Amino acid sequence: MTATLSVQSILQRFLPGQSLDSHRRKVCARLTACRTARMGGMEMRCDHCEARSICYYGCRDRHCPQCQGRATEQWSARQRSLLLPVPYFHLVFTLPHTLNGWVQIHPEVIYRCLFAAAWDTLSQFGRNTRHLGGELGMTAVLHTWGQNLSRHVHVHCLVPGGVLTDTGDWHKTKNDYLFPVRALSRRFRGRMVSLLRTSENAGGLHRVTRSGEVDDVLNGLMLQEWVVYTRHCLNQADSVVDYLARYTHRIAISNGRLLSMDGDRILFRYKDYRDDSRIKTQWLEGQEFVRRFLMHILPKGFMRIRHFGYLSNRTRRRKLAVIRHCLSQPTRSDATTQSPASQRCWPCPRCDDGLVRMVRQIPRFRAVAVPTG
Repeated sequence: MTATLSVQSILQRFLPGQSLDSHRRKVCARLTACRTARMGGMEMRCDHCEARSICYYGCRDRHCPQCQGRATEQWSARQRSLLLPVPYFHLVFTLPHTLNGWVQIHPEVIYRCLFAAAWDTLSQFGRNTRHLGGELGMTAVLHTWGQNLSRHVHVHCLVPGGVLTDTGDWHKTKNDYLFPVRALSRRFRGRMVSLLRTSENAGGLHRVTRSGEVDDVLNGLMLQEWVVYTRHCLNQADSVVDYLARYTHRIAISNGRLLSMDGDRILFRYKDYRDDSRIKTQWLEGQEFVRRFLMHILPKGFMRIRHFGYLSNRTRRRKLAVIRHCLSQPTRSDATTQSPASQRCWPCPRCDDGLVRMVRQIPRFRAVAVPTG
């Protein structure tokens, strides 16, 4: 069982009986069909030893651990052309667990407010800091999980070390310092609570039905210390991209962390950050494992990777050209990673001398309804 243990096999065994909405049902259908006959595929043949094999297509769902490797590589290649020759900073804005109940019933509202609060906090510091006084850029990635699959909502942000002023000048940050963490956390707390109050007044939190709950929760949150983490990243451009890529397409748990199954229990590996990042193991009942995994399926159409400031999609090309001119860096061309389908071939795993090429397409398997009556 250990050799074939995967998120897919766990879902196939323990998903029946779970109460799912239509969106989660469709996501789980794609994950359980990934790289099986239901997805269709290709028949391959080696041009040297004539060996034939079947390669089934992946589902390409963003929640699938079997499909995220290639997506990460493609995203990294696209981002390399956007790098600036400046220091970068990694920040993490974390929501208190008090809000986990609201995340369960209004995920799109809470996630949207989290992105907005994090960007508003940083952009205000960039505008108002004496030695900067300009527009920051930020790439942000939403994570909703902890290492043990619990709900732990936070956003990873990568910020270039400098601002673009209204006059088109570039002001750099201090080499190893961005903003004071305590001031960031208080500004973030205030902005997030304000956005949640605005959402409640507009009817965005309509599923919170207990009288006075919104005011009680938000007033209590203002009395807590919120967590903002920041550190200086590597200066090497390629290392910065590789660093952020580890966060962009990661899903709640990878197949490599699954260790074994004993009856209806799953054993997996996790890193305990509260205990000096020690590697530990944990057993979960199969139904509980699936329940926790399903918590981290994002709302339909919700974008978990976003760009802000001079890195926003609308103005990025023009503003990066201005910044590179200030830094005396040549303009980079956009990277392309797609290759024509007709050139797809791989070394043969059997003979090592030939190339494996597609000889025919295999259509998707579709179940045929059996007439009754």
